[in-house]
Amino acid sequence: MWEHNALTLPRRRRRGGPVSGAALLMLGFGLAGCMEMPSFGAKHGPETTEVSRQSSSMTQPAGEQQSDIIAALLARVSLLQAGSSYDTVARAALDASARASEAELRSAKLRAEAKSKNWLPTLGPSVSLTSLGDVVAGILLEQVLFDNGRRKAERAFAAADVEVAAVNLSVDMNTRVESAVSLYIAGLRGDEKAALNDRALKRMLEFKRIVDGRVAGGVSDRSDQRVVDAKINDIRAAMTTALEAAAAARAELKAMTGDGFGTLPEHMTMGKPPAGLRHLSVLLAEAEGGRSVAQARIDRAGLLPSLSAAANVTNGGTTGGLNVSSDQPFGFGTPAMLKAIEAARETAGRHVAEAEEDARRSVSRQEQRLASYRRQETEAADLARSSRETFRLFQAQFKAGQRSVMDVISVYEQLVQREQAHVDAKYEVILIQLEMARDLGLLADGDRI
Repeated sequence: MWEHNALTLPRRRRRGGPVSGAALLMLGFGLAGCMEMPSFGAKHGPETTEVSRQSSSMTQPAGEQQSDIIAALLARVSLLQAGSSYDTVARAALDASARASEAELRSAKLRAEAKSKNWLPTLGPSVSLTSLGDVVAGILLEQVLFDNGRRKAERAFAAADVEVAAVNLSVDMNTRVESAVSLYIAGLRGDEKAALNDRALKRMLEFKRIVDGRVAGGVSDRSDQRVVDAKINDIRAAMTTALEAAAAARAELKAMTGDGFGTLPEHMTMGKPPAGLRHLSVLLAEAEGGRSVAQARIDRAGLLPSLSAAANVTNGGTTGGLNVSSDQPFGFGTPAMLKAIEAARETAGRHVAEAEEDARRSVSRQEQRLASYRRQETEAADLARSSRETFRLFQAQFKAGQRSVMDVISVYEQLVQREQAHVDAKYEVILIQLEMARDLGLLADGDRI
């Protein structure tokens, strides 16, 4: 049974230290050169797409093994029409971002770069006390010869950590763009609904003038006048609410980006997402799974013995030898611990499967909502058109003395309600499309994040 940090092979002491120490140093580098060279990024799937990469915090260094997850993020192109007001808002939101997740990605890259050198020998000070009470200082050179794949797993963990940070950055930036564009849309919706209410208020005030005249002439009673006044108050309240909602959305958007942007409504055109594109949540689960598996391999290597060569260069000479050690002592529970660590791969796979299922459910739910609101938008437009024709007919009949003014007011009120429903359904369609693009990471160009 291996002893914890204890088994050391006999060492041979030689005088004339600098020569033998340099020789052992060259031996260490030679042995390290035989080990596996470091890799940056791990391959996690078939999704690779070439893309023209500009300056991006996710750009991978040339000459190193490329991560498929990061390549997939870089390949994503925004579905917002270039040059549109929505695209302008999106770019302003990205430019004004504090980008805390970008700093996390930069830190993860630096950690990965540091771990990529862990296969090289290490140098450190060595201080010891002799039996005569003298302090001997030197330089300790150590080269790991066999570590059960620990250092390789450390490099894989650092690379997976970079992937996790990259996906989180993409999630944050796409969520930020979705929030900014949603605020811009809320402002446009409030303006449009306020404009409808303003037109309705003017028309209703005209009806009030007619009703007031009929009441003064004794043709109608005061109950009709009260009904018209109540309808006017409702319209005024709805118009005020719409204006306040638009102002609140623009104030928040200005606090977010520093600009309130234009107020002219613009038709939103979004491209169709590429087939087979995976959700950001799935990519995140995949990257986190790769990191968990790498951590499990590190833990497994810590339970098994490792072999390293060491040399201590002092003024008195050079000593060298081979060391066998382990991070944790081997006990009766070690086999069960090893089995638990091996289960990490299956656990990671199941997390990815759950993320894929959640993504499919989300897509199905959003598609059904989108189809429903598109139907409502079409129906509301048809009903509003029908109500408009009915209102014109009732208005003509009222002028001919065939309809009362209250009949005309009732039909006009129905027309206003259907126009408002059409506006709500129209903007809900846009918001659902934004949510779907956000989940796929298609609201911000990957090479601009």
